[in-house]
Parts: sequence; C-alpha cells; structure tokens
Amino acid sequence: MIRGGRSYVSSPPAFSNDTKRLLVCTANTVSIFSTSTALQISSLEGHTAPVTTVIVVPASSPANNILCYCWTASLDGTIRYWDFSVPELLKTINIKIPIYSMVIPSLLGLPADSNEKQPNLFAYVSLKDTRETVSKKHKSKSEIPNGQIRKCNLTESRLVGGVTLAETKVPEPITISSSGKYFGITKHQRLSIWKVPDTETERVVLRKITLHHTKRMTVLTFHPIQRIVAAGDSSGRILIWRGFGDKTFASREGLVNDEEKPGVRDNDDADSCTTWHWHSSEVNVLFFSSDGAYLYSGGKEGVLVVWQLDTGKKKFLPRIGSPLLYYTVSLDPSLSSISCADNQIHLLKMPSLEILKSISGIKFSCSLPEEYEGFGSGVAFDHSSALVALRTDNYCVQFYSLFDDRGISEVQVFERNHQPGDDVTVVVTLVALSQDGSMMSTVEVKLAEEGIGGLVCLKFWASKSQNKKFTLSTIIYEPHRDARISAVAFHPTRRVAVSSSYGGDFKVWVCNDELEQKDVMLQSSGWTCHAVGSYKKKAITAAAFSADGSILAVAAETVITLWDPDKNILLAVIGETLTPIVTLLFVGKSEYLVAASWGSKPQLSVWTMSKLSISWSYMLRVEAVACAADLSSFAALALLPESSKCQESIGTTFLERDGVILLFNSTDPVPVATWSARKAKGGALAFLQVSPSSVEENISDGKPPQTLLAYMNSDHEYVLFDPYGEEIHELNVIPQKDLVDPEERRQFGYASIYGELPEFELKRDQTSWVPSVPSEKPWETIFSGSSHNLPPLTKLCSAFLESLLEKRTAVVE
Repeated sequence: MIRGGRSYVSSPPAFSNDTKRLLVCTANTVSIFSTSTALQISSLEGHTAPVTTVIVVPASSPANNILCYCWTASLDGTIRYWDFSVPELLKTINIKIPIYSMVIPSLLGLPADSNEKQPNLFAYVSLKDTRETVSKKHKSKSEIPNGQIRKCNLTESRLVGGVTLAETKVPEPITISSSGKYFGITKHQRLSIWKVPDTETERVVLRKITLHHTKRMTVLTFHPIQRIVAAGDSSGRILIWRGFGDKTFASREGLVNDEEKPGVRDNDDADSCTTWHWHSSEVNVLFFSSDGAYLYSGGKEGVLVVWQLDTGKKKFLPRIGSPLLYYTVSLDPSLSSISCADNQIHLLKMPSLEILKSISGIKFSCSLPEEYEGFGSGVAFDHSSALVALRTDNYCVQFYSLFDDRGISEVQVFERNHQPGDDVTVVVTLVALSQDGSMMSTVEVKLAEEGIGGLVCLKFWASKSQNKKFTLSTIIYEPHRDARISAVAFHPTRRVAVSSSYGGDFKVWVCNDELEQKDVMLQSSGWTCHAVGSYKKKAITAAAFSADGSILAVAAETVITLWDPDKNILLAVIGETLTPIVTLLFVGKSEYLVAASWGSKPQLSVWTMSKLSISWSYMLRVEAVACAADLSSFAALALLPESSKCQESIGTTFLERDGVILLFNSTDPVPVATWSARKAKGGALAFLQVSPSSVEENISDGKPPQTLLAYMNSDHEYVLFDPYGEEIHELNVIPQKDLVDPEERRQFGYASIYGELPEFELKRDQTSWVPSVPSEKPWETIFSGSSHNLPPLTKLCSAFLESLLEKRTAVVE
C-alpha cells in the first residue's frame, strides 16, 4: 500500500540545525526534505493521528549542528523524541489527550547537548479537553471551554497534575519567543502572555499578562531581543506593543514606567501600542527577522510584506499566488520558508526574498460556485505513467506523480493572473486524458455577469514528453452553442475524442493528424468536428468508447445508445435506467458496459452487449467507476446511506467512513472484495499499470503486483494498493536515481567521523545487527550498530570476557 497526497501546510515546519533539511508535518508522519533539492529524503513514522508540532532540538554550538534530534506532538495523544538522522524513535510519552500545539522553552535556553546535569524538561501543550460534564458557570455544553493550556513533564513522561494555565473555547496554537522566555496565545480579542521562570519546577507559578483589542486577534509573534510583541487581527491590522509586562515581569520596581502609554487600552501592561494597516483581510503570518529589524506579515492576498520596524516603511514579495499560512526562519539568516494554502512551501533567500526552491504537494480540491458543485470531473488519470491531472484554484491543471508523491508540472488552462480573494469568474469544469497520456482536453466556463456574457470553451492539448509539458493545440468556443459540456472521452488508440452536452447533442472531434487529403498529411495538428449526433433531443449526459474504439456508447439522460463513431450511425438502443446516467464505462475488452446514474433513485447497472440487455444492478449512489484495460473486473466507489455510515475509533479521534469501494467481476453481482473509504463524496478511482522498476513489495515472494488500484478522496489524499492480493501489503516506492543531493547521502554520527562500519546499512526498516554468539574478534563488531540499540550488558560482558580467555582443548592421558 502506498499513501500520498498529504497536506504539507497543516502545521508550521522546522529547519534542522545545519539548515540542510526541512521537517514537515504530513498527516501521521513527519516528512524530511532536502533544502538543496526540495525532495523528500526520509520520514518519521509512528504516530497514529495527524502530527501537529515538530520541534528541532537546538545545538549548543555551531560545531554541534550535526546533531539531529526533534520532538513531535500529535492528535493521538503522544509526544515522541526522535533521532531524525537515522531515523529512529527514542522515546514515547502518552498523555492520552489530543495535542494541538506544543512549545518547550527549556530547549531554547539550555541546549540538550550541554555537559551540565539537566533538570526536568517541561513542555507547555494546547490540548483538547475531552470532558463532557457541564460546570456550574457554563449553562450549556456549547459554552464549555474545549481547549486547555497544560504543563507536561517530559523527563517523567506525564502531565503535571492540577496545573492549567488557561481554558479556551477551542485549542489555540502556542507561540514562543526565540529566547524561550515568553510564550502566548490569542484568545478572541485578547493576548495572553506568560513569562517562563528562570528555574522551572512543577509547582512554580507563571506570571501572566493580558493585552486587549477591539477585533479578533489571529496571530502573534515576539521580538527576538527587545520586549516587543506584535499581533494581527481579523481586519488586517497589525498591532505592536512595546515594553509589555513592565509591571508584571520586571524584576525591580525601578523599571516600571508610569508615564502616559499611547495606544494602550485600559490598564494593559505595556508602554505603547502602534497600529499598522495594509492587509485587506485577516493576518495569518507574522514574524520578526532574526535581528529584530524587520517584521514579516502575510495573509489571504498572497503577498509577503516586509515592514521596517523603526520607520514603518515596507516592501513586498507579490504574486505568490496563494494565501500565506506560516513563515519559518532557520539558523542561517539567509534562508527561510513560507507555507502557502495551495500546499506549497517556498524556500526563500533572504533578504532579497528570492524563491530558491518549492516543495510542491498535491493541490487541494478547488472551490466552485454553488451551481457548479458536483458538476464535471476535475480529476483524470494517466494509467501508464501513474500520474493524475487535477484542476486547481489558479486556473491550472497540476500533474502529480502518485508513485513519487510530488508535483511534476502545471498547465495554465486560462490565461489570467489569479489573485487570492478575487471573485471566481472562470471555472474549469472538466479534465480528460487520452489512454497514453499524450493528449488532454479541458473545458472551462466563463461565468455570466448578471445573466450576460457566459461562455463555454473546449480546449485540446498535446504533449510529446514524459514531463507533461502540454502545449495548446485547438480552442473551440461554444462547441455546443451555449450548452454546458457533460463529458469528454478519448478514443483508445486514435486521435479522436467525443464531447457531449446537456443541449441535446454530442460531437466527434478528429485531430488533423488523422486526416489525409489526397495522400498529403495536413500541416496543422488542430482538431476539427467530424460528426454530430443526438437522440430525441434529450440531454446527452455521458459518453465512452469501447476498448477497441469501434463502438461509442452515449447516454441520452436515462437511455443508453450505441453508435459507430466513424460513420456516425446509431447501432442500437440497449436499455433505460431509472434516473439520468452520469457515467459510462466499458469493462476492459469484455462485452459489458457499466452505467452509474444519480437522482432520487441512484443505480449502478451492468449491461451486456451480446444480449443488449441489463445483466444486473444495485440501487447505489456511485461516485466513480474504473477498470483495467486487460481485465474483466471493475471497481466502483459508492456512498453509504446516512444510516449506514460507520466510525472507526483511533484513540480519541474518529475517522468517519462514508463510502465503500466494491470490486466486481462483470458477470457476478456479488463483490469480489470491499474496502471502506473516507471522504468518498467527490472521490475518484483508477487502475494503474505497475512496472517492477518502480515498486517493490514487502512480501515473501518479492513479486510486485501488475496492477494497482488508486483511490483519491475529496481532499486529494490517495492510496494505492493491490486489489487482487489476499492481503493489503505495504509497498515501497523505489526512489529514482539522482533525486537526492549528494550532500544528503553522507553518513551521520559515528560513521561521519570514522567511516562506515562493515555490514551496517542505514535502513529504517532494518533491525540493527546484534551479535548473539562470540566470534573470533567480537570486539571489532560488537558495537556495530546504533548506540540506542546496544545489546544488554550481560551479553556484552560475557562476549568480551570469553574473547580474552584462552581456550584449551582437553587432553586424555
């Protein structure tokens, strides 16, 4: 099984101490990327729910930047300590409460590799309160605070009892200063800031201040040197408090300033408050530069604003193309990263703000106007190359590798500079790929303004390279007058396509490469209309070619018709369904045709071409169907009725499963296999061809499957698995050569100093070799392995002593 399509921007990432790696929270794992190539090199796996925080343990000196330790927190209620150079799990702390955010102030003040004896290590965590009781001060369950800020003793692996710093309506992210002296949260129209004591114990009381505002505050950040805190609000304003906590946090009374406090509300503990305003909507990103001279801000506009703190002057990094979510700095002042809502992380060269590399995840499903919800398909699969084409918010189609789990390229469908926050005026409703992946068709609709100016456009694209660099071949405006296009399908072997419309007709399009005029090939490679067909003026809702392309099946609402695509002759009418058909599919090279219909009486029906009649059917709402080219079976993604939806409990989190994947043999209505699915509405299915050079399987015979079934849910998370295997085995993708920078192939720890030890490989899933019997020279291999997996002392001692003793043979006199 291969999983992918995870979000890279659910939580802030973290740079390694040497800034050569970026640790990114990706669902239940932490993916580690090379900052030089922007490609994934390893991952930390072990959490059973989404990871919400990753904290790299800082080194005490530049010479120790090679140290690679980190803490992670997750919604599974565990905190884990890792050596991410191997990678290897070192410690697990289970507090059994979902963790939404975590900070460890002591790490910033006293590095973990100091020679001094370390006191207890404490973390402050933002938890989800799972209690269901209603206290006296809360009249209803809706008023119960759902979040808590608690203290955790990492050394003793437990929460500190009786210490709750704050209660919030929802779990809030915690922000900490770069020195580790202060941390805080936003709470509606207030900031709550705590000062970390110089010596931490379980019962020490943390001093706290509250700063007020008239708008809901969304983000805060601390100045690295001075006592300055900045916060952004929901209206786009930035507030900067200087000298916060002079009364509460000052160690001497003489430091308290009782003069007038400009801009400070009520009795807030701050010297002054300044307001800046440029953003038009809420501020999501706010961060000071490492020297404190600049303040970076960003939001929905997709523009990074750089403010000069002393003067308020600003400069911009415009046209990032997506709302900004997080800004992360590294120990190298010339390198930082910005996380965007389109699932991309850009590595920035500072201070020029040049984008060096981009870590591109799969694009999320784009938002459509209400009248276009569920209309058309924005997902198409290249079955031979294991690529998927997805429509995006910025009028593009992204090509994404399902095996490599990374973006390959993007095609600009509509020539317009997309700006986040703009009103949607153009919708890409359909994306279709030919069977060999060399041709693509897109359908875009320019929305009418006040009922005037709507336009439907059909485009054909061509590609001659494996990197999917498509070029526009033909543009057809209003191909079916003013009617919407319901489906586009390509001929399996020729440069021929069909488009169907709700206006009551379908058209067969032929590329000029297919045409010859007096044995002379046309110079143009454009597409022309070859034939037009209709059936009783009914809306044409679906179309599909047979495996050899000799038959074209067309759905006229509830009626299935068969046509000769070359002669444009109606061959047969094979039957009628209860509600309009939305999907047609010929099952491989067999004689069966699958139809899926939606409406008040949804239906999945299988028709036989030899008898021109229905073979069997189910009353199911089917989102997608797929089949392999050489097989007589097909898979269907069906939605479960509301009463049948099940919930799978994992700790304290629930993963709602609202769909089921059914694998059928065309001749038998009993499913061969079934799998439950999450977020099935809007999902997609496809059978992918597998080459042995791309995938290896962790099973005893070592034979990879020939075909994988791909399921992609509505959030574009996907899973690939062998549908015909007796068990769902884990599959490992064999990495392509030269994807990892040579700098990242170096050894770590002991091996980086003294060279690689014999017969020891740095593999995550390989158990370190431990000698169990004495060899001739056990001292040469007894420590060959990770220092965290050494044999027990009793085995080491006996092996060492036996090697020193002189062995004598008994002599019989």
